[in-house]
Amino acid sequence: MNASNTQGTGVKRAKRAHAPVHFLQDAALAASAKVSAGLAVAGWATCASAAPSYNLPGGPQPFQLNLPESATRIAAEQNWLHWAMMIICLVIFIAVFGVMFYSIWKHRKSLGHKPATFHESTTVEIAWTVIPFLIVIGMALMATKLLVAQKDTTNADLTIKVTGIQWKWGYEYIKGEGEGIAFVSTLDASHRAMSNAGGPKKGEIVSDYLLKVDKPLVVPVNQKIRIITTANDVIHAFAVPQFGIKQDAIPGFVRDTWFRAEKTGDFYGQCQELCGKEHAYMPIHVKVVSAEQYSAWTKERLKEAAALADDPSKVWQQADLVARGEKVYAANCAACHQASGKGAGPIKALDGSAIVLDADHLKTVNILLNGAAGGAMPAWKQLSDTEIAAVITYTKNNWSNKTGQLVQPAQVQAARK
Repeated sequence: MNASNTQGTGVKRAKRAHAPVHFLQDAALAASAKVSAGLAVAGWATCASAAPSYNLPGGPQPFQLNLPESATRIAAEQNWLHWAMMIICLVIFIAVFGVMFYSIWKHRKSLGHKPATFHESTTVEIAWTVIPFLIVIGMALMATKLLVAQKDTTNADLTIKVTGIQWKWGYEYIKGEGEGIAFVSTLDASHRAMSNAGGPKKGEIVSDYLLKVDKPLVVPVNQKIRIITTANDVIHAFAVPQFGIKQDAIPGFVRDTWFRAEKTGDFYGQCQELCGKEHAYMPIHVKVVSAEQYSAWTKERLKEAAALADDPSKVWQQADLVARGEKVYAANCAACHQASGKGAGPIKALDGSAIVLDADHLKTVNILLNGAAGGAMPAWKQLSDTEIAAVITYTKNNWSNKTGQLVQPAQVQAARK
């Protein structure tokens, strides 16, 4: 599970992120509001200002005790099953302990009662075997119906492959409207910087803290969406509570789940499998839109993809590759290696790196294609040949690395084979 990565300063950042600051702020602000209201009623205060709202529709809520509001039929059924099981267990608890405490009190020695001398009772034996058996069977039938429905991924309107990557999500629309669209969704850079600085400033309202991404997953409302999960490196888990889905993403395997959102809006989740020191920085943002909006979005995305589809045989100028590489680095590499290229903790610096400075470009190309350090440096095969060539050229000519070297997309293409 890459537990060895949970060391150093990364652990501190991940711990801060894993228990988002806004939840703590919610508690403090709400408690303050209640105290102020109480003082006003008692005459100790003349007014109480309302606390700022941190509510995030489609995401976690302050003081949330129950399961989140359902956005799919499956999630609603899960909520119902949860409460049904809770009520059954509560009734059993009250019945068993009620009889036990009643018997202890009513037949205590101080009233002159003496213990029975029998050793067994066939009737009691049968009763306490059959009754629990029937209860368990009844609970199993309710749960089985829901579990079977959860695994029925047939007749999907849209199929999306979701790939867990340390530490972001890759989305690829492989069947249905929008087929061919693919992109990587990463935590918004401003939120990462905010986390590195210790979280939101005092009094600052950031309702989507550590849940904002650069590119959300967009799906149409009232259509069955099949999600196929896998991973590039370690085990991740794709989970969106309001959809009632959670599916592990395992390297070398494919798993699937599905949902049908019944209302439009933004819905949030996070990786729910400990996957390394950046685990807390893997948010999921699903944007549910109308069928018309979805069609417009797919057309726009496909146009953009066609415009960005580079010919790997094209020979680039260094300035153009560096400019392109700067964007690729900011979106994919800066989270670990830092914008300064200095790295952090176990993450090696790129500024002054012997491998980056080496004239043998194949060394750097192989690291990006295959990863390194036992998975600490993930593989980046999902990037195009041009993107990999651009980011390598950028690192070779940025900071103090003024090598003048450049890598062409054709060299990356050849290394893939």
